[in-house]
Amino acid sequence: MACNSCATGKDGQPKGCKNNGTCGTDSCNKLTVFDWLANMSLPNGQEPFIGVEVRYKNGRKQYYKNTENLTLSIGDIVATQAKSGHDVGMVTLTGELVRVQMKRKKINLEDSENVLKIYRKASQKDIDIWSSARDKEEPMKVKARQFAIDLNLKMKISDIEYQGDGSKATFYYTAEERVDFRELIKVFAREFKTRIEMRQVGFRQEAARLGGIGSCGRELCCSTWLTDFRSVSTSAARYQQLSLNPLKLAGQCGKLKCCLNYELDAYLDALKAFPKNDTKLYTEKGTAVCQKTDIFKGLMWYAYEGEWMNWHVITTEQANEIIAKNKKKEKVASLEEYAAEHIQDTKAEFENVVGQDSLTRFDNPKPKKKRKNNRNRNKNRNKNRNQKQNAKKN
Repeated sequence: MACNSCATGKDGQPKGCKNNGTCGTDSCNKLTVFDWLANMSLPNGQEPFIGVEVRYKNGRKQYYKNTENLTLSIGDIVATQAKSGHDVGMVTLTGELVRVQMKRKKINLEDSENVLKIYRKASQKDIDIWSSARDKEEPMKVKARQFAIDLNLKMKISDIEYQGDGSKATFYYTAEERVDFRELIKVFAREFKTRIEMRQVGFRQEAARLGGIGSCGRELCCSTWLTDFRSVSTSAARYQQLSLNPLKLAGQCGKLKCCLNYELDAYLDALKAFPKNDTKLYTEKGTAVCQKTDIFKGLMWYAYEGEWMNWHVITTEQANEIIAKNKKKEKVASLEEYAAEHIQDTKAEFENVVGQDSLTRFDNPKPKKKRKNNRNRNKNRNKNRNQKQNAKKN
């Protein structure tokens, strides 16, 4: 089932969502989950799990109890219990996989305060009220931002979410400092004629709610599949030998990119075979200091103190061998003995990747130059003319 904001073509097929995939319906399958336990039968005597996962706008998910034993499947629109009134959302997961998710998130099904119940499957009247409330959110957001600017509040209203019955509106905002918005709530209640709830979110959560395209060219991880935000530090970029440029390392949220943590463990495992960069190599020629490392090829570049322009490349095994000898108070002759094996020929070799055919074989043939031939003809004509004139004179 699709919402009113999902545009459809002449053939009735969905063309796209005007809310950028944030309406929370079937056609906007954001943060979808595949139930890989759906086709498996339960052991004898075990009752089915009554927990249900329900998704709301912008991927917000909550868990409920199916105390009425409703026959629910993924994609059903249901009316759920709220602290006051009821909310409307879409079922995204049922069965034993919900038990696993609740255990991972440390949510107890018997906790009556955090785990509410599902009332019923949403009727057409519930869906109409829900859709009309969603249509009010965008114009409300424009007005709300203007009210915050008029009151000189250092905050940004990032999104608005109506409760399913239209009785409450939740305003999500971001702010770097603490904000006194008591006067703002009075203005909102007087203007919008509904109950107001202000909820502060982090910059990463804001980017996840709004969505967008990252520098990699794909949709943001936080708005598609990433649900938990781990802390990211600049040391992750140092271990991966990335340039410490804030413009390249920061995401759309203004914080360090979450993808810096994806390959960090692989780099840390690879760096265990490398000696520390501040470890010096003592040779009879002098003391060498590490200048550069190549994690993929397992190479290290060293330079003698005082000869910083001349670098010598050795492998990590050779560096560890020299360090082991230094611990025994032994010195190698020089790094050149080890580096001679890794001197690479910088001569460029080019190959004809096309084969024996010429690269210009499909070009139009250029016309032959007739200019030189024309000059010769004119010279011969002038010469013959002069000879005839001289013969007549004689």
